[in-house]
Amino acid sequence: MPETKNPGDKTLHVSPTKTLTLKRGVEQGVVRQSFSHGRTKQVVVEKVKRRAVGDKPEAVAHEPKPAEKPTARAAQPAPAAEKPAARPAPAQRASGVVLRTLTDDERNARAHALADARVREAEERKIAEEEARRRAVREADERVEREAAEARKREEDERRKHDEETKKKAEHEAKKRFGGEETRTPAAAARPAGARPAGTPVSRAVAAEPDEDDRRPVRRGPGGVARPAPPPKPTRTVGPAKQRGRLTLVTALSADEERERSVASFRRRVQRLKGAQANEPKEKLVREVTIPEAITIQELANRMAERAVDVIRLLMKQGQMVKITDVIDADTAQLIAEEMGHTVKRVAESDVEEGLFDTADDPAKVQPRPPVVTVMGHVDHGKTSLLDAIRAANVVSGEAGGITQHIGAYQVTSSQGGKITFIDTPGHAAFSAMRARGAKVTDIVILVVAADDGVMPQTIEAINHAKAAKVPMIVAINKIDKADAKPERVRTELLQHEVQVESLGGDVVDVEVSAKQKLNLDKLLEMVSLQAELLELRANPNRAAEGTVIEAKLDRGRGPVATVLVQRGTLKVGDIVVAGAEWGRVRALVTDTGTTTDKASPSMPVEVLGFNGTPEAGDRLAVVENEARAREVTDYRARQKREKLAARTSGMRGSLEQMMTQLKAAGRKEFPLVIKADVQGSLEAILGALDKLGTEEVGARVLHAGVGGISESDVTLAEAFNAAIIGFNVRAHKEAAVAAEQAGIEIRYYNIIYNLVDDVKAAMSGLLAPMLRETMLGNALILEIFNISKVGKIAGCRVTDGTVERGANVRLIRDNVVIHEGKLSQLKRFKDDAKEVLAGQECGMSFETYQDMRPGDVIECYRVETIQRSL
Repeated sequence: MPETKNPGDKTLHVSPTKTLTLKRGVEQGVVRQSFSHGRTKQVVVEKVKRRAVGDKPEAVAHEPKPAEKPTARAAQPAPAAEKPAARPAPAQRASGVVLRTLTDDERNARAHALADARVREAEERKIAEEEARRRAVREADERVEREAAEARKREEDERRKHDEETKKKAEHEAKKRFGGEETRTPAAAARPAGARPAGTPVSRAVAAEPDEDDRRPVRRGPGGVARPAPPPKPTRTVGPAKQRGRLTLVTALSADEERERSVASFRRRVQRLKGAQANEPKEKLVREVTIPEAITIQELANRMAERAVDVIRLLMKQGQMVKITDVIDADTAQLIAEEMGHTVKRVAESDVEEGLFDTADDPAKVQPRPPVVTVMGHVDHGKTSLLDAIRAANVVSGEAGGITQHIGAYQVTSSQGGKITFIDTPGHAAFSAMRARGAKVTDIVILVVAADDGVMPQTIEAINHAKAAKVPMIVAINKIDKADAKPERVRTELLQHEVQVESLGGDVVDVEVSAKQKLNLDKLLEMVSLQAELLELRANPNRAAEGTVIEAKLDRGRGPVATVLVQRGTLKVGDIVVAGAEWGRVRALVTDTGTTTDKASPSMPVEVLGFNGTPEAGDRLAVVENEARAREVTDYRARQKREKLAARTSGMRGSLEQMMTQLKAAGRKEFPLVIKADVQGSLEAILGALDKLGTEEVGARVLHAGVGGISESDVTLAEAFNAAIIGFNVRAHKEAAVAAEQAGIEIRYYNIIYNLVDDVKAAMSGLLAPMLRETMLGNALILEIFNISKVGKIAGCRVTDGTVERGANVRLIRDNVVIHEGKLSQLKRFKDDAKEVLAGQECGMSFETYQDMRPGDVIECYRVETIQRSL
């Protein structure tokens, strides 16, 4: 059955002389092109149809079945409606071409290709469905956004339309109010609405009203194709056009438009209305004004948003003549601000330190921490030896003279497994500040008392420090291995100072120990652990660190080094810390054993490296968030320190007692000194001891005191003031030693504080004025006065008691009143010079530069002795 052919289908043509080809269907058409000036041109256009993907030719050569013989032929191609099995594939065409049978491999390859194609089509179909689903979702979102945008646009258009209507109404009301009707010409006012003004051309009037029967003209192009003419543009219905140019006679008499108020006139009216509103009283704005301790008038006016002239006027009413740049105090600024109706918030410079310390810990985050134990007691009672026995170390041998002159912090592990932090303090009287500092940061105090020595002055002082710090005390009675040890005597003596041990019915634990023999040390540590459990010591390690500087020194290789006891939080390497007037970034943390660590937990003593300067012992340490905050705090503290020093040195006038003290100190002799020590605590002890040496007549003037070696600047300062340089456990740099030798400045080195104090005391004693002591020699009575030429008057005397010596000091007494004091120039007995005259003998005397002697006067003879004073 023949098939119908479509022009666009691809047909299989078999020709006996030509090869087998496929031809595409082609559609032809003629298009007429039109050009200007009526020119035309016909163009033949062919449209070739492209075969869509998946189209197959209707007539194809089918492969023969495996069961058919290759010689079988088909006269005609099988109809499309028949099954593939009923269509025999021709093996030979009319052209004589023989089609071979496909092999099994080729058949399998084709089957695999068809299977892959089906799989690929399924995947492509799945991808297309996924893409269609995503496109649908995206289109839905876009539709929602478009609808929202249209809604917003409608709202904006409605709002703009409403604003325009409101504006038009306002303009219309303004025109009606301010003579809008008067600007119309009489002719225009008399003309009815809709009437044409006189003189208007008729053609203009007709053109203004188009005929309803007029139709849109039809335009024809050059090719004869009819094209509709574009619709006329709609005329904009706007108000009367604004008059351009100057107002002339022609424009004024023009009847096409009405005269209105000019823009300048409208502006003048608006300005008049605004001026009337400006004269109305405004509501007073009340502001909160932040006032520091001192503020300039200009800054105060700016913060109140007031005129500086008004502030100055108020001050002038109070009787103060000030300028805009003058500084006033906070009280005056507060009075002014409150008088002007503002509220005041007072701030102080010290507010920069708020939040640095004593921030409360979260009870849910606190953890147990090791106890901090301070070992205190009298000198040579075995504090350091006891601590060495506990630590299994030997610190005593490293101290000069076998006495402790530095405060040390160590952490040990007890027999129960817990850690305990020990602080060793000096026992000498000069180190009272060190002991007080140790008591402030401690949890438990171990009071060491020697069994053979009993309670001593520094023992009493340690008891007072412990009571002031309100910390529990454990009494360690040391040296019980000695033959003359009397522990009971120690317990009895402690009762005099309100320390009652448990064996006597009190609540203070006492343990008999021997540091030398290492007796009962485990019992002492057990008591410390038990006391710590009762105290329930806890801290939050997961917060910014806080601590106390126990000791500070300047190391030539490592720079400023501070021994810090961390009390709360965890101190880490890289933290920015503030201690006193110094700050820095932690470069390294060194433990008491000399090893470095990355962090220090609560109750752990470490050496902190990285400060810009050496902090003072006793300063509190805190971690801040950034360098700007650290600089702010340290600048304030350094400024406070400078102001205190300036107030102390300038001698500011204070109370009457201070003025009298300054008058007494005006004639005081001073012993200038430059002192350098190894650590801040030792320097503090030296300065305190020297300050106690001073009297009303002489005192030590410390020009400079610092931590570290003696430098050239110290020598230069000493040379300028003729001062002595003292080094305590430090040495001078090579350059400083050479400079001191050239300048003749003496540098004295000490390693024991008492030797230093004794030498300074002896040097200051040399500045004291010597004491004059009178020794009575004897008295003589004048019997007669002799006048001798070329000599003068000679008094004839009889020695009544004692002796009279030549060259001695004499007083002339008349009627129990001293008339003259002087020296005896001549002493003669029987015309011979005598060295001395005894009692009961007569002699002749003459005075130096005095001749008014009378019989009956008494001559008192005495000797003046000079005695050197000492402090």
